[in-house]
Amino acid sequence: MDILENDTARPGTLAELLSYLAVAPLLLCLACLLLPAGYSTHELAQRGAIAWGAVLLAATGAVHWGLALAGRLPASALRTAVSALPTVVATAAVLIGGQHGLALLIVGSGLFWLYEHRALGAQLPPAYLGLRRNLSVAVCSLLALMVIATDAAELL
Repeated sequence: MDILENDTARPGTLAELLSYLAVAPLLLCLACLLLPAGYSTHELAQRGAIAWGAVLLAATGAVHWGLALAGRLPASALRTAVSALPTVVATAAVLIGGQHGLALLIVGSGLFWLYEHRALGAQLPPAYLGLRRNLSVAVCSLLALMVIATDAAELL
């Protein structure tokens, strides 16, 4: 069965709703940074955003692993390596931390979406690509706002 014949990520599905809810922790972290709380609260919010952004980035690569294992996408050495890169980038962002970690997550999320769209666009369902675009824009935007907010909170 071709992956295009099994388009389960249609607008309005539970999977789409849960996907959008996955950005809620980033909203919560941003809200915590905007509160007039102390340094330790702001630092915890920053670390939380980095951790959750890393989870989201790693999950995008995991989707491709799953599709390859299920035989929905042709497996190749290059595709396997590219599918592993989000986890490597996410780990590096957690280890680097701070604004640099947030910036790395923004770049990693944006580049992986670009890879999906450009290299795999014809092999992935249009509804999936639309959902991923929306989520990538939301995640990158929220992480960018976190960078601005952490700078205002005088965090590195």
